[in-house]
Amino acid sequence: MPQRVFETIRTGLEAFWGGATADIFRHDEISRADTKGRHTFAKKIKTDVGDYVFVLKRGDLPFSETEKKFGEELAGAFQVLFNGFKKDEYAAHYRTALLASLMDVTIAQYLRHEHRRAFWSIQRLIQLLKNLSYQRYEGTPVTTGFIIYRHQLQKFRAACNSLDCTWKDFKPNVSISPGFFKSPLTYRLIDGLGTYFMSNINMRVTGMVKFGNYGQHDAVDRLTNRDTFSLLKKAGSGAFAVDINISSELEIKTCPDKIFIWRKGSWSLFDPNVFRSFLAGHLDAKEAELLILTVYSLSKIRHGTIVLICDTETQDLDKLKKGSVGGNDSLSRLLIDQVKDLKISRLKESGQLIRILSSDGMTVFNNNGELVDTGFIIDTSKTPDLVAGGGRTTAASAASLCGKVIKVSEDGPIELYEKGRVIYTFG
Repeated sequence: MPQRVFETIRTGLEAFWGGATADIFRHDEISRADTKGRHTFAKKIKTDVGDYVFVLKRGDLPFSETEKKFGEELAGAFQVLFNGFKKDEYAAHYRTALLASLMDVTIAQYLRHEHRRAFWSIQRLIQLLKNLSYQRYEGTPVTTGFIIYRHQLQKFRAACNSLDCTWKDFKPNVSISPGFFKSPLTYRLIDGLGTYFMSNINMRVTGMVKFGNYGQHDAVDRLTNRDTFSLLKKAGSGAFAVDINISSELEIKTCPDKIFIWRKGSWSLFDPNVFRSFLAGHLDAKEAELLILTVYSLSKIRHGTIVLICDTETQDLDKLKKGSVGGNDSLSRLLIDQVKDLKISRLKESGQLIRILSSDGMTVFNNNGELVDTGFIIDTSKTPDLVAGGGRTTAASAASLCGKVIKVSEDGPIELYEKGRVIYTFG
């Protein structure tokens, strides 16, 4: 029965782990090959009908520590839910419950940290914000957010003061109940961008905090909530933030830089360590950090792009070039020449990076993070064997013969390409 039930959730799990293969085997029937491989994760599951093993495999990218930890939590949640249904006559009920709730249960378990009694309060907050994410106010999406701190209140206030934050106490404290958002002010004044509700792990809101320099950051730092992560690092082990963003998605942020996203009815994990592993040895580490943040920002605001980190000589790349978005226009070339050879860090600092990447055509950087070209149009007729879908997908596949490629789709997903094929998908 566990294997039949697992088929219900297999597709969602494989998507969460970026396209890895997911399976479950009887412990006494599993072969050594099933749990061995270059990048494999395995976790034993004990059920009333025997022991099983949950296995994840990914061919080209190692699993990050966060992905492994989440895999352990998911196996535990599967075990608890499965053992709660004792009779075969409830198999359909179980599959329905598992499909609807397994990821929510796993995320709440992951976030509760060492506070086991916090599970229900965390789950209730997530469901409350899920429901609110469908709401609009005067034609615009509702946004709001909470920072759940784990330090004593006095210590956390001191942390806020050290980061140029303005803290306002709520006296008395307010419980996060089903009626918490009955007033529009709860999501108009607290936007989950520069202002947050502050709550303890028991879901008692003790105040609000405003980041004093939020408006002074560039677009990428605002979209990736750099202030929020800075405060979380001082909020105690296991602290997290949860908010509804401008695209009506839930984002759950944990230290130091992980984001769980509820997008289009499914959970995804944005783990920069996966992207760091992909770019390691191909792009300067400092420049890679800033590119990763910018790519996530584009995914969040639904701007498509293709980025190539070129490993080959430029003359090899020129063979794939069909033209430029600006054509032969002299002004377009003049503008590109103004930013050519600038590093990713310099472009981000000036605010030009996100504008360049959100323009048409492919953007090319070398291994040092210097801009080689932008508005680049790939001649896909030179690689007919790689035609695999839409224009951007085919271009990304072809470009990946020259180096590492990151593609962002206009509806949000991020894909990593190498050697003509996609090896990882987020969102």
